[in-house]
Amino acid sequence: MEYHNAVLLKETVDGLAIKPDGVYVDVTFGGGGHSREMLSRLGPKGKLYAFDQDKDALDNTIDDDRFVLINENFRFAKRFLRFYGVKDVDGVLADFGVSSHQFDVAERGFSTRFEADLDMRMNQESKLSAFEVINHYTEEQIRDVLSQYGELRQAPAMAVRIVEERKNGEIKTSEQLKTVLKPFLNHQKENKVLAQIYQAIRIEVNQEIEVLKELLLQMPDLLKVAGRLSFISYHSLEDRLVKRFIRNGLFEGEPERDVFGNFEVPLKKVGGLIVPSQPEIKLNNRARSAKLRIAEKL
Repeated sequence: MEYHNAVLLKETVDGLAIKPDGVYVDVTFGGGGHSREMLSRLGPKGKLYAFDQDKDALDNTIDDDRFVLINENFRFAKRFLRFYGVKDVDGVLADFGVSSHQFDVAERGFSTRFEADLDMRMNQESKLSAFEVINHYTEEQIRDVLSQYGELRQAPAMAVRIVEERKNGEIKTSEQLKTVLKPFLNHQKENKVLAQIYQAIRIEVNQEIEVLKELLLQMPDLLKVAGRLSFISYHSLEDRLVKRFIRNGLFEGEPERDVFGNFEVPLKKVGGLIVPSQPEIKLNNRARSAKLRIAEKL
């Protein structure tokens, strides 16, 4: 079993327009597929820094003098790159999906397919787990997580049921959670609803929306002029943030305009939205919801 099949491999790396002697960053190293492709296009003076907070990913490190793997969350990219004497870079690649490895290792608790403890931590040393969310969050907090991150219409009723059921004892496993939420799992749509529930909890556990915002806000300073970002998102919440930030440098609202109605933005989009081809989806079903956006610093 492969650790992870890199999604939109050629398209994402093509989007960076790699210079042989450039400095690049892969903020979601995972199985190293994107990093290996990037290294194949770099010359002897090129440099690639990669980030991954999951210690399992360290087993995939690449033996190459041009490569450095940093075992940290990419929200700290600028800080750790400064430690290595890097102030700005020619390109940043990100694939925000959960790795196949994380889905396929049952005890990590990411997949609806397995009986496992409620976990879902990408950083296995993090204190916040799915168990904490389900057993210690208030009804209002659980409702907000399911509503905002899972876009579930029945989030209020689900939150009420979770809080009522945990009075009888802690909800410790994925199967217990499925049993608790069984009234909301229509047989025909069970897998879809479960996926939305798991997505919502996972996003909260790993602070995925906040972390993405922090990464995007670093881009104007971290990228050199004409440097590029190439970001793959997998759900509408992420993609909207990436799209809006590229368009106007903000996550919500509108930028200030001058008397002529113009406004300045740090980035410009390169090309349009890119999605996987049908042959790629056939080979790797987890690629089906991927959306790639590319931008360049002005």
